[in-house]
Amino acid sequence: MILSVSERTDICAFYADWFYKRIEEGYVQVRNPFYKEQVSTILLDRDHIDAIIFCTKNPIPMMDRLYLLKDFAYQFQVTITPYLKDIEPHVPAKGTIIQAVKKLSNQIGKERVVIRYDPILLNPIYTIEHHIKMFEKLCTMLEGYTEKFIISFIDLKKNTLKNSYDLNLEEITDEKAWQIAKAFVTITQKHQMQILTCAEKYDFSDLGFLNEGCTSNESLYQLTHVLKKYPLNTKRPLCNCLQTVDISAYNTCLHFCKYCYANYDEAQVLHHYARHDPDSSLLIGHLHENDIIKIRKK
Repeated sequence: MILSVSERTDICAFYADWFYKRIEEGYVQVRNPFYKEQVSTILLDRDHIDAIIFCTKNPIPMMDRLYLLKDFAYQFQVTITPYLKDIEPHVPAKGTIIQAVKKLSNQIGKERVVIRYDPILLNPIYTIEHHIKMFEKLCTMLEGYTEKFIISFIDLKKNTLKNSYDLNLEEITDEKAWQIAKAFVTITQKHQMQILTCAEKYDFSDLGFLNEGCTSNESLYQLTHVLKKYPLNTKRPLCNCLQTVDISAYNTCLHFCKYCYANYDEAQVLHHYARHDPDSSLLIGHLHENDIIKIRKK
C-alpha cells in the first residue's frame, strides 16, 4: 500500500503532531468522504505500508521528527510556486520554504525530495515570461538539492471557478502550454534535473519530459529497492500515477489557495479545524457509535 499524506489537505503544514501520533500508535482511521459512517483502519507498519508520499507546501513542521519514520520508505513532494498572497494567502514566504527544502534534502537525500511547480495559471501578473523567469530562479537555487520537477496546468474545478474573478485567469492555449514546456525542459536540463507533468493531456516526452506519473513503479523502486508492479490510479482522468490511499479529508487546509480543488467552503475548513484533536485516530472529530469500521487490506 502506498500512503498519500496527502492530496486533500496539507497534513505536514497543519497536522504534523497528529500524523506523528498516528505513527507512534501504529494505525490511522479515515472516514469515507462519500459515506460518512464508513471508516477504514489503516495499519501503519512496514508489512502494510510500502511507501509514504508527503505532498506539502510547508515541510517545516515535519522536519524535527523524521527519525520516527526510520522504518518507512518515504518521499516529499514540495510545492513551490511564484504566487504571492493574492493567490496563496497563508503559504509561508517562498524563501523560507526553499531553505527548508535544502535542509530537508541534506537530511534525507535529494532523490527523496521532488518539487512541484503547480498549478501553472496565467493572468496579467503571472505571465508566461514571469513563470519562465521564476522557474529559472527556482532551479538555480535548488540545483543539487533535487533531481525532479513536476508541473501541471490549472484545472477549472468547482473552487477554481468560484474564485475565477479573483484569479483573473487567461486561457492557457495549446500553443502557450508548449511554449512553457519547451522553456522549462531547457532550464531543468541545464541544471541537471528531470521534469514531468501531472495528469495532463499533453505529451511532452519528445521535448525531454519523463513519460511517467508523479508516483511510478520506477520512483517507488528508487525508494524501496524492492521491485514490485503496483496498479495504476484509474479513478482520475489522464493520471499515470500509482494507486495511493489518502488519509486526509476535504475542506481542512488552512492555506486557502485560490486554485485549490479540495477546499470549496472556507467556513467548513474553519469548522473542521476547530474539531481537530491531535489525539484522535481520525483527522477531524472522533468515532461515532454507528460507525462501520473495517481494516484496510494490503
